[in-house]
Amino acid sequence: MKKENLLHIFSHMPRLETERLLLRPMRVSDAADMFAYACDPEVTRYLLWRPHPNIEHTRSYLEYLAGRYRLGMHYEWAVILKEENRMIGTCGFVSIDCTHRKAEIGYVLNPQYRGQGLMPEAVRRVLAFGFDMLSLHRIEARYMVGNDASRHVMEKVGMTFEGVCREAMLVKGAYRDIGVCAILAPEYRRE
Repeated sequence: MKKENLLHIFSHMPRLETERLLLRPMRVSDAADMFAYACDPEVTRYLLWRPHPNIEHTRSYLEYLAGRYRLGMHYEWAVILKEENRMIGTCGFVSIDCTHRKAEIGYVLNPQYRGQGLMPEAVRRVLAFGFDMLSLHRIEARYMVGNDASRHVMEKVGMTFEGVCREAMLVKGAYRDIGVCAILAPEYRRE
């Protein structure tokens, strides 16, 4: 896939659906729902970003993303629980490498909705989009060692644990070991 095609696809961010979820672009109107989990230090413990200090910060971030969406340069969806019409997290591609036809997926979920299989449901839909619509060959996910819940999601959707990169990232002032899981297109098609 060429970079121009990628920009075109994501400048008209597709809406994705599952049985219980709608995946759509994030909106400024999602600020309260996002802030509900983004302000929680426990949620951000294994993420690269710090808790949002106030709802204005969240609103500013979502305004920034609106511009990135228009340019086709943001590949992450709001995860909306249909029955509540509420944003409960995000899921999408952290990066896409057109030359090597690979991407990295990332996600975060409001802890109030954990243990219901919602994030694996969202991740499966994003994997399908990546392999079927973007013709990716490899999709990987990274997690900070200790974040067993995130690794569990990766393995639940068919990703294979590939190893740990020791002290691979400097996060919030400390070097962190980073685990990597991935799934290849032929493996995805066998599932």
